[in-house]
Amino acid sequence: MIPSKILVYHSPPGFPRTQSCKATWRKKSLGDLFPNGYRMKGGPHMPEKEEQQSFRQSLMAFYRVSSSWGLRFLRALRLIQFSEILQFLNILKTSNSIKLVNLLSIFISTWLTAAGFIHLVENSGDPWENFQNNQALTYWECVYLLMVTMSTVGYGDVYAKTTLGRLFMVFFILGGLAMFASYVPEIIELIGNRKKYGGSYSAVSGRKHIVVCGHITLESVSNFLKDFLHKDRDDVNVEIVFLHNISPNLELEALFKRHFTQVEFYQGSVLNPHDLARVKIESADACLILANKYCADPDAEDASNIMRVISIKNYHPKIRIITQMLQYHNKAHLLNIPSWNWKEGDDAICLAELKLGFIAQSCLAQGLSTMLANLFSMRSFIKIEEDTWQKYYLEGVSNEMYTEYLSSAFVGLSFPTVCELCFVKLKLLMIAIEYKSANRESRILINPGNHLKIQEGTLGFFIASDAKEVKRAFFYCKACHDDITDPKRIKKCGCKRLEDEQPSTLSPKKKQRNGGMRNSPNSSPKLMRHDPLLIPGNEQIDNMDSNVKKYDSTGMFHWCAAKEIEKVILTRSEAAMTVLSGHVVVCIFGDVTSALIGLRNLVMPLRASNFHYHELKHIVFVGSIEYLKREWETLHNFPKVSILPGTPLSRADLRAVNINLCDMCVILSANQNNIDDTSLQDKECILASLNIKSMQFDDSIGVLQANSQGFTPPGMDRSSPDNSPVHGMLRQPSITTGVNIPIITELAKPGKLLPLVSISQEKNSGTHILMITELVNDTNVQFLDQDDDDDPDTELYLTQPFACGTAFAVSVLDSLMSATYFNDNILTLIRTLVTGGATPELEALIAEENALRGGYSTPQTLANRDRCRVAQLALLDGPFADLGDGGCYGDLFCKALKTYNMLCFGIYRLRDAHLSTPSQCTKRYVITNPPYEFELVPTDLIFCLMQFDHNAGQSRASLSHSSHSSHSSSKKSSSVHSIPSTANRQHRPKARDSRDKQNATRMNRMGQEKKWFTDEPDNAYPRNIQIKPMSTHMANQINQYKSTSSLIPPIREVEDEC
Repeated sequence: MIPSKILVYHSPPGFPRTQSCKATWRKKSLGDLFPNGYRMKGGPHMPEKEEQQSFRQSLMAFYRVSSSWGLRFLRALRLIQFSEILQFLNILKTSNSIKLVNLLSIFISTWLTAAGFIHLVENSGDPWENFQNNQALTYWECVYLLMVTMSTVGYGDVYAKTTLGRLFMVFFILGGLAMFASYVPEIIELIGNRKKYGGSYSAVSGRKHIVVCGHITLESVSNFLKDFLHKDRDDVNVEIVFLHNISPNLELEALFKRHFTQVEFYQGSVLNPHDLARVKIESADACLILANKYCADPDAEDASNIMRVISIKNYHPKIRIITQMLQYHNKAHLLNIPSWNWKEGDDAICLAELKLGFIAQSCLAQGLSTMLANLFSMRSFIKIEEDTWQKYYLEGVSNEMYTEYLSSAFVGLSFPTVCELCFVKLKLLMIAIEYKSANRESRILINPGNHLKIQEGTLGFFIASDAKEVKRAFFYCKACHDDITDPKRIKKCGCKRLEDEQPSTLSPKKKQRNGGMRNSPNSSPKLMRHDPLLIPGNEQIDNMDSNVKKYDSTGMFHWCAAKEIEKVILTRSEAAMTVLSGHVVVCIFGDVTSALIGLRNLVMPLRASNFHYHELKHIVFVGSIEYLKREWETLHNFPKVSILPGTPLSRADLRAVNINLCDMCVILSANQNNIDDTSLQDKECILASLNIKSMQFDDSIGVLQANSQGFTPPGMDRSSPDNSPVHGMLRQPSITTGVNIPIITELAKPGKLLPLVSISQEKNSGTHILMITELVNDTNVQFLDQDDDDDPDTELYLTQPFACGTAFAVSVLDSLMSATYFNDNILTLIRTLVTGGATPELEALIAEENALRGGYSTPQTLANRDRCRVAQLALLDGPFADLGDGGCYGDLFCKALKTYNMLCFGIYRLRDAHLSTPSQCTKRYVITNPPYEFELVPTDLIFCLMQFDHNAGQSRASLSHSSHSSHSSSKKSSSVHSIPSTANRQHRPKARDSRDKQNATRMNRMGQEKKWFTDEPDNAYPRNIQIKPMSTHMANQINQYKSTSSLIPPIREVEDEC
């Protein structure tokens, strides 16, 4: 705005200035809107004609001013439409920017307009005062006056003198103060929020970055950073960019500041392409998506993460994505994304699949879940001087899993030879290698056996405490390091440098992110001779029945025709009359509204095809029938599965399924995420666990005395006088500790010799029942064991229930995100060990039909059975008994590997084994990869990887899967044991004869009414047994150290395979 100019009209010399002229001069000063805008000043005397013309122009100017009165300041109100103009020009697009411009335009236009009015009235004065009380104020002084007035400061250096100005200030201060108090804070908030976590990521040359999104909270971020930035990963030159649509709270912001050199946070959404461009997703090394494990609706959480994957892949199809999924069936939706390719590094970590797989493996070898969870988690070594169980446990916890390419010095050697050399010479434990077929498809082989010869560029999987230690396998040179005893001196030698300088026939290898090496397309292990993985033996081919479907279409799992749920339901009375032993009891809490947890992932590892049919443990579910009906669609193709409707909190239901004779009791809950209070999320599982431990039992305990017709392979049975092989015995392969020994009944044909079974009775406590409990909240682990001394603030992996393998929490799987990023082979190995053989092809098949499809037995499907499985070996008896009493673990490792192709990788030891007390606690803990010099005790159980035995099931024609052809003809399973009453009755007391008659009548009646209960063939029936007394102490001793050594197959030469 331009202030009014002042017109000065001078009369000629000698001409008196009249009052009318003064009045005219004052009125003209209000406007001064001459056409030329010039001041008219008095000068020398003008001619009369010019004087008249000037006077006429002055009158005309007065006429024009009378209609304007200096209201040009109202033009500032046009600024209110400034926001609309910018929107028309497509400059303002976001809501925050539009709101900010609106607030600024209204505030500034009101401010300038009010200042213009004050400028007018103060420079003109009040009309009723004849304009005598005016004051000369510039426009900017009026702007200043209005600002200090709106802010209620009022310095007093500039103020209004006219009555109109003061009256205007009275009304303006009311509206202006309200506008100032509301508009200014909102404007500051919009400007402040826009700058804090906005902006774009600036990539640093030579430094990679990853984008982490999804469920970003203090707990998830702290767990991720603790494992990702662990010091054992060497130098992690990767910057982590977090992207989330909610600004972090103070605790999370403080966590980011503590890692400010490697962590940045940006506010935004991966569903917005603009935000993806801000974090430079196209140049990121990978994108990791975290899931909320504790959400009430897992399917909705999975749908959100799948949408994030779709958005990221739509923006940049080549980006590598690692995402967490909660439900196994939702993984199928990822296959619908065209750019999703697991061969290019895309991975989906299904928490339900892995969690239930870990628990299932604990049913086969208790404590394995703890050992595997510690292997892929980065833990720092904690040194303890005292000779306690924590000392040995923590020494094993510091081990992790790594990959490294093997040195050329190993070329031509068999896998057991290389494995022994690495363990003895390099202090490394190699458990698997990567195998690539002729069509370059990679496959991980765990303990493949002595038929495999290592070729150049073989990738090995190692268990070690540091990534630097694994480098020894790559640097090892027989010429330079053969006489070195200290493995720390094994470094890159001159021979290795010459090899690096010479041109290699292999393509350049891409370095692994954790210091290892990635898979090379031209370097893979090859088979020197025929591979029994691909060619089954002639006897297998002869025994194949192409008209019977025994396994699924992939040959990885046992399969049977779909069964109706009514045919597998047991009433309490029926279950009580059925003598279950060596089975698995699954206590499940859930109802109609509970989210499905995917029990198929628990059953599949227990139905892997590398077990013979008679080795399968019977599975009994105890829980709500409404919930189990919803899960049954995914379970109806698995054999040896039964359901007892009830509740795990009912002791009558637990006694009906003989929980005291089970091999393992699993406690799960589908209601855990429906409770807001985290401390109460595990209440059902904890109550069920304490309920079982407080139960008392008075049971008969059967102990098998093996004879020459037993099942132990040659050289393994020390009780046989001639060490001859024993066949046909039906016994569970896993270790059962405590005082509960399952009754063992042999199914055989007439004419076979009779085993001897000893019976003893004792009052047993539920504390000896092997169980594993799933927890959601880690801190609730303190309630499982009342006799431990764990601090509530202790981390989960340091607590006694977790170290003993009796508790498992899904939070331990968080470490798989960073482990998979640094080495994508680790997830494949863990999945192979845990799921029993699930493959991407099987997942694609399940995505189509949501069920396993039966397949005919072909050489290709039968070849898939030839894979290792985890077992536990006792040292009390068998060929390793001499090493159990003070022997070295390294001697046991070498003997088992050389003699039986059995790879040992850990110990399951009694908690008080280091104490010399007569009464020791029956609890055990896990020791991972002990050193060579580690001293063994007779009570130790050894974790080992056993080879598949082709001949173990051939003598069991009566136990073949031909029973699957006719479901109605199936009888009791191998886990259903009874005492027959058909022969040798003359050797029994009369009192026992009547009991035997009742038992036989009861079992025959059940067999006629419930032919659905078992998958055994018709020609198998309980064999007569002889009873002889045995002391309780001897029964407990045999059960305590029951060994699977009798199940270990002897080494067969390659020529014997076909």
